[in-house]
Amino acid sequence: MTEFYPWIKAAHVISVMSWMAGMLYLPRLFVYHADAAPGSELSETLKLMERRLLRFIINPAMIASFLFGLWMLLLDPVLLEQSWMWVKLLALVGLTGVHGALARWRRFFERDANMLPARTYRIVNELPTLLMAIIVVLVIVRPF
Repeated sequence: MTEFYPWIKAAHVISVMSWMAGMLYLPRLFVYHADAAPGSELSETLKLMERRLLRFIINPAMIASFLFGLWMLLLDPVLLEQSWMWVKLLALVGLTGVHGALARWRRFFERDANMLPARTYRIVNELPTLLMAIIVVLVIVRPF
């Protein structure tokens, strides 16, 4: 199975890139949605875009990222003996938490029950970027 490791790693990177693309785009949609009048044509269009983005791109990409990452760990469990991997997994927990918050906020928008201002979503939009940068540095540099 180790001969397939580079292919599994490639699939992991592709799925992570897809997950991150969605995680960076969804809060930006929320920024516009927070300023749209509930029930307006714009609001209804954004609801559709947000739902499709989460269901057809972000969620499947996250699941694929987890599966390919777990597969790599099963093939190379020595990675779990390295400190950087545990910090990476902690950052992954944070990224998964942001994913959960975005999914929850999307349901609020779906019911026209958003209570947060656009500024909040502008700030939240930076969290996936920060966590992604931490993860990339840990994986590439392996500082400890």
